[in-house]
Amino acid sequence: MHKSTNVLIVDDYKTMLRIIRNLLKQLDFDNVEEATDGQEALAKLRAGSFGLVISDWNMQPMTGLDLLKEVRADARLKDTPFIMITAESKTENVVAAKQAGVSNYIVKPFNAETLREKIEKVMTHA
Repeated sequence: MHKSTNVLIVDDYKTMLRIIRNLLKQLDFDNVEEATDGQEALAKLRAGSFGLVISDWNMQPMTGLDLLKEVRADARLKDTPFIMITAESKTENVVAAKQAGVSNYIVKPFNAETLREKIEKVMTHA
C-alpha cells in the first residue's frame, strides 16, 4: 500500500470530506484531494493522476454510482481502484455497485481500521 498514492475523496457533505480526510491522515495518506460532486470529481480525475477514489453514493447532480460508471467507461481511468461509501446497506445497492465495477464498499459509520482494510484490499489488487 503506497502512502504516496494520490487519493480523491468525493462527497457533497463537507463534514464527511473532513472525516474521511482525517481518517486518511491517520493512515499516513497525505496526498488527498476533494470534490463535492461527481462532475467535479470526473473533471479532476481526467485532469490529474489518482491511484484511488473514495466516493459517497448519494450526491447530486451526479451520484457516486454514475461517477463509477463514467470512470469504468473511460479507458485511462477504468482501472482506478474505487471505494464506494454509503449509509445504505441494501443488497440491491451493493449488487448495482458490483455490476458497475466498484472495487470495494464501505457502509457508514466506519473507522480508520475499516478504511485501512478496504484500501489494502483494493490496492493489492490494483
